[in-house]
Amino acid sequence: MDFEPGFEFRAVDGPMSKHAATGPNPLGPLADLPGTWKGQGFNTIWRPHQVGLPGDPPKQDRFLELNLTTETLQFTRIPGQIPNRGLLQPDIELFGLTYLQQITDKFENAGIHVEPGIWATVPDTQNPAEKASVVRMASIPHGTTINAQGQALTVNGGPKIDTVSITPFAIGQPTKLFDFPEVKLATPTKFRFPQPPQLSEISQEMVTNPNSVLKEAIKNQNITKTTVLIISTSPAAPLVGGGTDNIAFLHGENAKPNADAALMTAIFWIETVEEPDNHTYLQLQYTQTVLLNFNGLSWPHVSVATLRKV
Repeated sequence: MDFEPGFEFRAVDGPMSKHAATGPNPLGPLADLPGTWKGQGFNTIWRPHQVGLPGDPPKQDRFLELNLTTETLQFTRIPGQIPNRGLLQPDIELFGLTYLQQITDKFENAGIHVEPGIWATVPDTQNPAEKASVVRMASIPHGTTINAQGQALTVNGGPKIDTVSITPFAIGQPTKLFDFPEVKLATPTKFRFPQPPQLSEISQEMVTNPNSVLKEAIKNQNITKTTVLIISTSPAAPLVGGGTDNIAFLHGENAKPNADAALMTAIFWIETVEEPDNHTYLQLQYTQTVLLNFNGLSWPHVSVATLRKV
Protein backbone atom coordinates (compact mmCIF):
# COMPACT_ATOMS: atom_id res chain seq x y z
CA MET A 1 0.00 0.00 0.00
CA ASP A 2 1.97 3.00 -1.28
CA PHE A 3 1.61 6.60 -0.16
CA GLU A 4 1.71 9.60 -2.48
CA PRO A 5 5.14 11.29 -2.62
CA GLY A 6 5.33 13.94 0.08
CA PHE A 7 2.39 12.60 2.10
CA GLU A 8 3.05 12.94 5.81
CA PHE A 9 0.57 12.49 8.66
CA ARG A 10 0.73 15.37 11.18
CA ALA A 11 -1.37 17.90 13.00
CA VAL A 12 -2.48 20.76 10.71
CA ASP A 13 -2.30 23.31 13.54
CA GLY A 14 0.91 22.37 15.30
CA PRO A 15 4.59 21.44 14.85
CA MET A 16 5.83 17.96 14.12
CA SER A 17 6.68 15.77 17.08
CA LYS A 18 10.27 16.10 18.24
CA HIS A 19 10.06 12.44 19.24
CA ALA A 20 9.43 11.46 15.62
CA ALA A 21 12.38 13.49 14.41
CA THR A 22 15.03 12.80 17.05
CA GLY A 23 13.88 10.01 19.36
CA PRO A 24 14.08 6.24 19.04
CA ASN A 25 12.05 4.50 16.35
CA PRO A 26 8.45 5.41 17.35
CA LEU A 27 7.20 2.12 15.90
CA GLY A 28 8.78 0.45 18.92
CA PRO A 29 7.92 -3.29 18.88
CA LEU A 30 6.57 -2.92 15.32
CA ALA A 31 9.86 -1.55 13.96
CA ASP A 32 10.87 -4.79 12.18
CA LEU A 33 7.56 -5.22 10.33
CA PRO A 34 7.93 -2.87 7.30
CA GLY A 35 8.51 -4.88 4.13
CA THR A 36 7.10 -8.01 2.51
CA TRP A 37 6.81 -11.38 4.25
CA LYS A 38 6.02 -14.67 2.50
CA GLY A 39 5.46 -18.20 3.74
CA GLN A 40 3.07 -21.07 4.41
CA GLY A 41 0.48 -21.89 7.01
CA PHE A 42 -2.59 -23.85 8.02
CA ASN A 43 -6.18 -22.66 8.35
CA THR A 44 -9.13 -24.34 10.04
CA ILE A 45 -12.70 -23.08 9.97
CA TRP A 46 -16.08 -24.50 10.93
CA ARG A 47 -18.55 -23.18 8.36
CA PRO A 48 -22.30 -23.12 9.04
CA HIS A 49 -24.27 -25.64 6.97
CA GLN A 50 -27.97 -25.12 6.42
CA VAL A 51 -29.91 -27.74 8.37
CA GLY A 52 -32.48 -29.88 6.56
CA LEU A 53 -31.00 -30.07 3.07
CA PRO A 54 -32.10 -33.19 1.15
CA GLY A 55 -29.88 -36.21 1.82
CA ASP A 56 -28.16 -34.70 4.87
CA PRO A 57 -28.35 -35.95 8.45
CA PRO A 58 -31.22 -34.12 10.20
CA LYS A 59 -28.98 -32.03 12.50
CA GLN A 60 -25.98 -31.40 10.21
CA ASP A 61 -25.29 -27.73 10.94
CA ARG A 62 -21.56 -27.62 10.20
CA PHE A 63 -18.81 -28.16 7.61
CA LEU A 64 -15.11 -28.31 8.50
CA GLU A 65 -12.71 -26.64 6.06
CA LEU A 66 -8.98 -27.32 6.36
CA ASN A 67 -6.53 -25.34 4.20
CA LEU A 68 -2.82 -25.64 3.64
CA THR A 69 -1.99 -22.06 2.73
CA THR A 70 0.50 -19.75 1.06
CA GLU A 71 0.60 -16.19 2.30
CA THR A 72 1.96 -12.75 1.49
CA LEU A 73 1.87 -10.04 4.17
CA GLN A 74 3.01 -6.53 3.23
CA PHE A 75 3.64 -3.71 5.73
CA THR A 76 4.16 -0.03 4.82
CA ARG A 77 5.10 2.59 7.39
CA ILE A 78 2.68 5.51 7.67
CA PRO A 79 4.81 8.66 7.25
CA GLY A 80 4.68 11.04 10.19
CA GLN A 81 2.69 10.88 13.41
CA ILE A 82 -1.05 10.40 13.87
CA PRO A 83 -2.48 13.01 16.30
CA ASN A 84 -5.29 11.93 18.64
CA ARG A 85 -7.06 14.76 20.45
CA GLY A 86 -7.65 14.50 24.19
CA LEU A 87 -10.41 16.07 26.25
CA LEU A 88 -9.65 14.47 29.61
CA GLN A 89 -5.88 14.37 29.09
CA PRO A 90 -3.33 15.97 26.74
CA ASP A 91 -3.24 14.88 23.09
CA ILE A 92 -1.33 11.73 22.15
CA GLU A 93 0.37 10.60 18.95
CA LEU A 94 0.12 7.17 17.34
CA PHE A 95 2.67 5.73 14.92
CA GLY A 96 1.80 2.91 12.60
CA LEU A 97 1.86 0.85 9.45
CA THR A 98 -0.68 -0.15 6.87
CA TYR A 99 -0.74 -3.81 5.88
CA LEU A 100 -2.27 -6.09 3.27
CA GLN A 101 -2.62 -9.82 3.95
CA GLN A 102 -3.36 -12.27 1.12
CA ILE A 103 -3.90 -16.00 1.76
CA THR A 104 -4.40 -18.72 -0.87
CA ASP A 105 -5.50 -22.35 -0.49
CA LYS A 106 -2.78 -24.70 -1.73
CA PHE A 107 -5.11 -27.39 -3.08
CA GLU A 108 -7.47 -25.21 -5.14
CA ASN A 109 -5.15 -22.21 -5.71
CA ALA A 110 -8.13 -20.14 -4.56
CA GLY A 111 -7.85 -16.93 -2.60
CA ILE A 112 -9.49 -17.54 0.78
CA HIS A 113 -8.59 -14.36 2.67
CA VAL A 114 -7.62 -10.77 1.98
CA GLU A 115 -7.27 -8.23 4.78
CA PRO A 116 -6.25 -4.58 4.64
CA GLY A 117 -5.56 -2.92 7.95
CA ILE A 118 -3.34 -0.90 10.25
CA TRP A 119 -1.00 -1.76 13.12
CA ALA A 120 -0.15 1.13 15.47
CA THR A 121 1.67 1.89 18.70
CA VAL A 122 -0.20 3.74 21.44
CA PRO A 123 1.70 5.55 24.24
CA ASP A 124 0.89 5.47 27.94
CA THR A 125 -2.39 7.25 28.70
CA GLN A 126 -3.73 8.91 31.84
CA ASN A 127 -7.43 8.63 31.01
CA PRO A 128 -7.93 5.75 30.82
CA ALA A 129 -4.90 4.73 32.86
CA GLU A 130 -3.22 2.27 30.47
CA LYS A 131 0.34 1.29 29.72
CA ALA A 132 1.80 1.63 26.22
CA SER A 133 0.11 -0.79 23.86
CA VAL A 134 -0.22 -1.95 20.27
CA VAL A 135 -3.41 -2.12 18.23
CA ARG A 136 -4.45 -3.90 15.02
CA MET A 137 -7.39 -2.50 13.05
CA ALA A 138 -8.61 -4.72 10.22
CA SER A 139 -11.33 -5.14 7.61
CA ILE A 140 -12.38 -8.62 6.46
CA PRO A 141 -14.40 -8.82 3.18
CA HIS A 142 -16.90 -11.34 4.57
CA GLY A 143 -18.33 -8.38 6.50
CA THR A 144 -16.36 -8.05 9.75
CA THR A 145 -14.16 -5.32 11.17
CA ILE A 146 -11.93 -5.74 14.21
CA ASN A 147 -10.10 -3.55 16.71
CA ALA A 148 -7.67 -5.72 18.68
CA GLN A 149 -5.43 -4.27 21.38
CA GLY A 150 -2.68 -5.67 23.52
CA GLN A 151 0.82 -5.56 24.87
CA ALA A 152 4.26 -6.22 23.44
CA LEU A 153 7.37 -7.70 25.00
CA THR A 154 10.79 -8.87 23.86
CA VAL A 155 12.40 -12.07 25.15
CA ASN A 156 15.66 -13.87 24.57
CA GLY A 157 15.32 -17.12 22.65
CA GLY A 158 12.36 -18.55 20.82
CA PRO A 159 8.61 -18.29 21.30
CA LYS A 160 6.47 -20.12 23.84
CA ILE A 161 3.75 -21.73 21.71
CA ASP A 162 0.85 -23.24 23.62
CA THR A 163 -1.68 -25.80 22.40
CA VAL A 164 -4.81 -24.49 20.68
CA SER A 165 -8.05 -26.38 20.04
CA ILE A 166 -10.78 -26.12 17.40
CA THR A 167 -13.34 -27.95 19.56
CA PRO A 168 -16.63 -25.99 19.67
CA PHE A 169 -18.27 -25.07 22.96
CA ALA A 170 -21.52 -23.60 24.23
CA ILE A 171 -21.55 -19.81 23.83
CA GLY A 172 -20.15 -18.27 26.99
CA GLN A 173 -19.29 -21.70 28.46
CA PRO A 174 -15.79 -22.64 27.24
CA THR A 175 -15.67 -25.80 29.36
CA LYS A 176 -18.88 -27.21 27.85
CA LEU A 177 -17.31 -28.85 24.79
CA PHE A 178 -18.92 -30.61 21.84
CA ASP A 179 -17.04 -33.25 19.83
CA PHE A 180 -17.97 -33.79 16.19
CA PRO A 181 -16.82 -36.57 13.84
CA GLU A 182 -15.48 -34.18 11.18
CA VAL A 183 -12.32 -33.63 13.24
CA LYS A 184 -11.43 -37.33 13.08
CA LEU A 185 -9.62 -37.59 9.76
CA ALA A 186 -9.92 -41.39 9.69
CA THR A 187 -13.72 -41.03 9.62
CA PRO A 188 -15.00 -40.44 6.07
CA THR A 189 -17.47 -37.56 5.69
CA LYS A 190 -18.68 -35.33 2.89
CA PHE A 191 -18.81 -32.44 5.36
CA ARG A 192 -15.08 -31.79 5.33
CA PHE A 193 -12.58 -30.24 2.90
CA PRO A 194 -10.33 -31.48 1.45
CA GLN A 195 -11.28 -34.99 0.47
CA PRO A 196 -8.76 -37.77 -0.28
CA PRO A 197 -6.16 -37.88 -1.73
CA GLN A 198 -5.34 -34.26 -0.73
CA LEU A 199 -6.44 -34.99 2.83
CA SER A 200 -3.34 -37.18 3.26
CA GLU A 201 -1.22 -34.01 3.39
CA ILE A 202 -2.94 -32.99 6.64
CA SER A 203 -2.19 -34.93 9.82
CA GLN A 204 -4.47 -35.59 12.76
CA GLU A 205 -2.01 -33.74 14.99
CA MET A 206 -2.44 -30.60 12.86
CA VAL A 207 -6.22 -30.70 13.35
CA THR A 208 -6.02 -31.56 17.04
CA ASN A 209 -3.54 -28.72 17.66
CA PRO A 210 -2.99 -26.31 14.74
CA ASN A 211 -0.14 -24.67 16.67
CA SER A 212 1.84 -27.88 16.15
CA VAL A 213 2.46 -26.56 12.61
CA LEU A 214 4.32 -23.58 14.10
CA LYS A 215 6.42 -25.77 16.39
CA GLU A 216 7.33 -28.08 13.51
CA ALA A 217 8.49 -25.11 11.42
CA ILE A 218 11.05 -23.96 14.01
CA LYS A 219 12.12 -27.23 15.64
CA ASN A 220 15.63 -27.10 14.14
CA GLN A 221 16.12 -23.33 14.29
CA ASN A 222 18.29 -21.22 16.60
CA ILE A 223 16.04 -18.28 17.50
CA THR A 224 18.02 -15.74 19.51
CA LYS A 225 15.37 -13.06 20.15
CA THR A 226 11.59 -12.80 19.87
CA THR A 227 9.29 -9.79 19.96
CA VAL A 228 5.84 -10.90 21.10
CA LEU A 229 2.61 -9.06 20.21
CA ILE A 230 -0.43 -10.32 22.16
CA ILE A 231 -3.78 -8.83 21.08
CA SER A 232 -7.49 -9.37 21.67
CA THR A 233 -10.79 -7.76 20.68
CA SER A 234 -12.15 -8.36 24.18
CA PRO A 235 -13.20 -5.02 25.74
CA ALA A 236 -12.01 -6.22 29.14
CA ALA A 237 -8.68 -7.88 28.44
CA PRO A 238 -6.09 -6.61 28.19
CA LEU A 239 -7.43 -3.06 27.56
CA VAL A 240 -10.74 -1.21 27.62
CA GLY A 241 -12.28 -0.64 24.19
CA GLY A 242 -11.73 -2.80 21.14
CA GLY A 243 -14.18 -5.25 19.66
CA THR A 244 -15.63 -6.78 16.50
CA ASP A 245 -18.49 -5.67 14.30
CA ASN A 246 -20.40 -7.64 11.65
CA ILE A 247 -22.76 -6.98 8.77
CA ALA A 248 -26.45 -7.79 9.21
CA PHE A 249 -26.21 -11.17 7.43
CA LEU A 250 -23.56 -12.43 9.85
CA HIS A 251 -25.23 -10.93 12.91
CA GLY A 252 -28.64 -12.41 12.10
CA GLU A 253 -31.73 -11.53 14.10
CA ASN A 254 -33.39 -12.54 17.36
CA ALA A 255 -29.97 -13.59 18.74
CA LYS A 256 -29.67 -16.28 16.03
CA PRO A 257 -26.66 -15.38 13.87
CA ASN A 258 -25.64 -16.94 10.57
CA ALA A 259 -22.01 -16.75 11.70
CA ASP A 260 -21.21 -13.87 14.03
CA ALA A 261 -17.48 -13.17 14.55
CA ALA A 262 -17.71 -12.54 18.29
CA LEU A 263 -14.09 -12.54 19.46
CA MET A 264 -10.59 -12.56 18.00
CA THR A 265 -7.36 -13.28 19.87
CA ALA A 266 -3.90 -13.53 18.32
CA ILE A 267 -0.21 -13.76 19.12
CA PHE A 268 2.46 -12.62 16.66
CA TRP A 269 6.12 -13.57 17.13
CA ILE A 270 8.81 -11.55 15.31
CA GLU A 271 11.84 -13.83 15.54
CA THR A 272 15.54 -13.33 14.88
CA VAL A 273 16.89 -16.61 13.50
CA GLU A 274 20.63 -17.31 13.54
CA GLU A 275 22.09 -19.75 11.03
CA PRO A 276 25.26 -21.85 11.57
CA ASP A 277 27.36 -19.28 9.67
CA ASN A 278 26.14 -16.55 12.09
CA HIS A 279 23.97 -15.00 9.39
CA THR A 280 20.60 -13.88 10.80
CA TYR A 281 17.21 -13.28 9.25
CA LEU A 282 13.76 -12.21 10.44
CA GLN A 283 10.83 -14.59 10.67
CA LEU A 284 7.21 -13.89 11.55
CA GLN A 285 4.91 -16.49 13.10
CA TYR A 286 1.37 -16.06 14.31
CA THR A 287 -1.56 -17.96 15.72
CA GLN A 288 -5.04 -16.44 15.56
CA THR A 289 -8.38 -17.68 16.86
CA VAL A 290 -11.74 -16.20 15.86
CA LEU A 291 -14.88 -17.41 17.62
CA LEU A 292 -17.71 -17.76 15.10
CA ASN A 293 -21.05 -18.02 16.87
CA PHE A 294 -23.91 -19.94 15.29
CA ASN A 295 -26.54 -22.46 16.40
CA GLY A 296 -25.79 -21.95 20.07
CA LEU A 297 -22.07 -22.74 19.89
CA SER A 298 -18.79 -20.86 19.57
CA TRP A 299 -16.77 -22.48 16.77
CA PRO A 300 -12.99 -21.74 16.93
CA HIS A 301 -11.57 -20.64 13.57
CA VAL A 302 -7.80 -21.04 13.95
CA SER A 303 -5.16 -19.78 11.49
CA VAL A 304 -1.38 -20.13 11.80
CA ALA A 305 1.55 -19.28 9.54
CA THR A 306 5.33 -18.97 9.39
CA LEU A 307 6.64 -16.19 7.13
CA ARG A 308 10.08 -14.88 6.25
CA LYS A 309 10.88 -11.30 5.26
CA VAL A 310 11.93 -11.14 1.58
